[in-house]
Amino acid sequence: MSKKQEYTGDYDDKTLYIPGPTEVREDVIDEMAQPMFGHRMDRMTDLYTTIVEDTKEFLGTDNEVVILTASGTEFWESTTLNLVDENILVPTCGSFSERHANVAERLGKDVDRLEYEWGEAIKPEDIRAELEESDKHYDVVATVMNESSTGVRNPIEEIGDVVADYPDTYFVVDAVSALGGDYVDIDEHDIDVIFASTQKAFAMPPGLAVCVVSDDAYDRELEKGSASWYGGFQRTIDYYDRKGQTHSTPAIPVMLAYRKQMKYMLEEGHEGRDERHREMTEYVHDWAEEHFDLFAEEGYRSQTVSCIENTQDIDVAATIEQVSEEYDFVFSNGYGSQLGEKTFRIGHMGEHDVESIEELTDAIEDVADL
Repeated sequence: MSKKQEYTGDYDDKTLYIPGPTEVREDVIDEMAQPMFGHRMDRMTDLYTTIVEDTKEFLGTDNEVVILTASGTEFWESTTLNLVDENILVPTCGSFSERHANVAERLGKDVDRLEYEWGEAIKPEDIRAELEESDKHYDVVATVMNESSTGVRNPIEEIGDVVADYPDTYFVVDAVSALGGDYVDIDEHDIDVIFASTQKAFAMPPGLAVCVVSDDAYDRELEKGSASWYGGFQRTIDYYDRKGQTHSTPAIPVMLAYRKQMKYMLEEGHEGRDERHREMTEYVHDWAEEHFDLFAEEGYRSQTVSCIENTQDIDVAATIEQVSEEYDFVFSNGYGSQLGEKTFRIGHMGEHDVESIEELTDAIEDVADL
């Protein structure tokens, strides 16, 4: 049983290269220190409508945007409640896609997994075969865009094009660790729901989840007749249309930080942000292939998190600790018992650039004597 460990405030600042939370601009953090105001004041309407409409502009979508005080986990649960009567197809290729399937099972849904080895990517043709050949009707296909446990980036655009051929099946994408750092044309590929967390590629403090909802998904919830209370599409979207606010008290300070950071994101642009992340990815992949190897299947590698195969058998835990102590940089071990020492992970997302990533890889080289 856990015991109290007093928070002292006496800690060294560390630069984060983990798969989230990531580094946040100082002036974005400063926004959270504004005087408090009420969540039903006009000031709140100004704030919330600004971040919702700016997010639509950044993502280039005509769909509805919902921003709630939550982690992205909220939308695993609410999309299942909002869209699934009975059957859901969840392709699994790592820890987070597997967790999505587990959530749906806990909610009493009939879950069929399309299972891949960890490190492999989901293939659109397999989705088509499953939808075509199954004797079940699937209400939803739920896919992770960026499997941060393995460093796989799944081809959600092509999967969306497949699911679009089945108009009574809805396509849900967990883009928690990718959206904002990896370009995706949401509307073009008929993605019904896609969601993310602010502490990842958006480079904001934790505390908010962002969800983009198509008209078809909204209508499906109305037709279904039951939905999540907190994350229901009708409840959140209708309240925004009427009041320009959230239905429940939000984390106002984090939304103030969001407003500031989203202005930076708009200035850089969706495609510009994608290009910067692509440059970081190319650097990390070249470095990893020089010294180690990449765990994820070639051609399907993440643009925000690299999972690096420990081919040199370095002591991953000790290297992480020493890099933290000597350089004040923090990167991640492999995810869970399967990959803990077999891999390590570098988050190259948010406000990082090639130069800052190179500082980390230089530190790893020094400590691990590469």
